[in-house]
Amino acid sequence: MALTVSVIALSCQSQTRDQQTTTVQELKPITNYGFTIDSVLKHVKTLSSAAFEGRRTGTPGALKAKQYIIETFDALDVKPLLEDFEQPFTFTTGSKTYNAVNVLGLIEGTQYHDKYVVISAHYDHEGIKNGTIYNGADDNASGVGALFAFAEYFKTNPPQHNVILAAFDGEELGLKGAYYYVDNPIIELNNIVLNLNFDMISRSDSHELFAVGTRYSEVLKETVESFENLGKVNLVIGHEGLDSTDNWTNSSDQAAFHNKGIPFIYFGVPDHKDYHEPTDVYENIDQQFLLDAVQTLLSVFTQLDTKQL
Repeated sequence: MALTVSVIALSCQSQTRDQQTTTVQELKPITNYGFTIDSVLKHVKTLSSAAFEGRRTGTPGALKAKQYIIETFDALDVKPLLEDFEQPFTFTTGSKTYNAVNVLGLIEGTQYHDKYVVISAHYDHEGIKNGTIYNGADDNASGVGALFAFAEYFKTNPPQHNVILAAFDGEELGLKGAYYYVDNPIIELNNIVLNLNFDMISRSDSHELFAVGTRYSEVLKETVESFENLGKVNLVIGHEGLDSTDNWTNSSDQAAFHNKGIPFIYFGVPDHKDYHEPTDVYENIDQQFLLDAVQTLLSVFTQLDTKQL
């Protein structure tokens, strides 16, 4: 997650949850997820290990992460959207030029053959500072782990819409990968009907997972409001700039899609004490929260996938 954000007022959260239980009939989550928590945890642990050196864009650690994502996509039968899955690009920040790579996979849909949902998570983090590795377990190895869980689910449960699994680079340096993707579209933007973006989904002291972006789409709002919460996770609409709350719309890669008029939901948690600190390590994630979060994301997606977006 690129920008620091604050926690929504508790009164607003309570109001949202009250609305959820009184205005819309609850939808049941799916029960067969097609992945195991062990597989998700393995990926999060690996990507946030010291071997990946914090995955800072343009470093050997980031290249190692890119290759790991490609190999995992390939093993999960994800097709490359581009040759070898890679969308390379360069950008300059200050006096430094970075070489970066988005990793893009495709799952073909069974019904809406001309419509695409982009499911995204950035894989870069802060790298090494003053000799200390910033491992980025929650930010955002957790989101990439969710991408792999979706890929595993799709092996036996193909989606109705085409799905692009996008592991974006350069998020920490200004959402560079996502903006490059929408400015250099591989699929016509008119055919992209939704972006679901995952950024920091593995821990929350309040057990709340926020869904941001529903204010711009009645279909998205109704789907999230009607969702029956799972396990440790309370799915809450918030941080949309309403009722004097802060706005997360531009805080992660979903901003690039929003600025092109593409509907989105960003799923994430508030900043915690280990945000952008070397203590954001695998040992500090909440394994049960991560499992429940990924199951929540899959359940929300499957509800949306049945709709003509």
